[in-house]
Amino acid sequence: MMIPTAPRPKSMPAWKSPWIIGWVMLVLVVLIVNIIFVVLGLSTNPGLVVEDFYDRGQDYEKTWASRQQHDPGWLLKADVPPDLVAGVPTVLRFFIVDKAGMPANIENAHFYAYRPSDVRRDFDLPMVEEGPGRYRVDVNFPLMGVWDTLVVARHGGEEFNLSRRISVPAPAMESRVRVTN
Repeated sequence: MMIPTAPRPKSMPAWKSPWIIGWVMLVLVVLIVNIIFVVLGLSTNPGLVVEDFYDRGQDYEKTWASRQQHDPGWLLKADVPPDLVAGVPTVLRFFIVDKAGMPANIENAHFYAYRPSDVRRDFDLPMVEEGPGRYRVDVNFPLMGVWDTLVVARHGGEEFNLSRRISVPAPAMESRVRVTN
């Protein structure tokens, strides 16, 4: 007499297993996300790299030594108003004095504004002399956020500069929704 046996379950192929499908999907998601990041990184590069970085690095020590030798000891000071707002024209003033605290006599001054996150928003403006050692620039920062500013004063073929990082807030919105009780 034969004992009846239960039929053997058919084994399913490995590619139909939920574990295998899950791991393959996970690997595919990681690869797709990495490809997206690479494409975004290449297409939105702000281009903040200096083209001649090696040459500038080689000349840095000579440039620094030359500046130290010819340094007249001027002090550049910035007067940045506290109510600076993006999209609103404002006046920035800069003061240049010598070692004795007297206004310095320079040939010209120039204002540069650099947007660390977007090189296309950088701009520069010539500065206007208001009086001895006192310069102004009418500026309108188009975007809120961080800006690196540089004032360059030129005298006798030499450049003297003052750099400063400023944060420009967004304009206050007058039409904000007010909650009343």
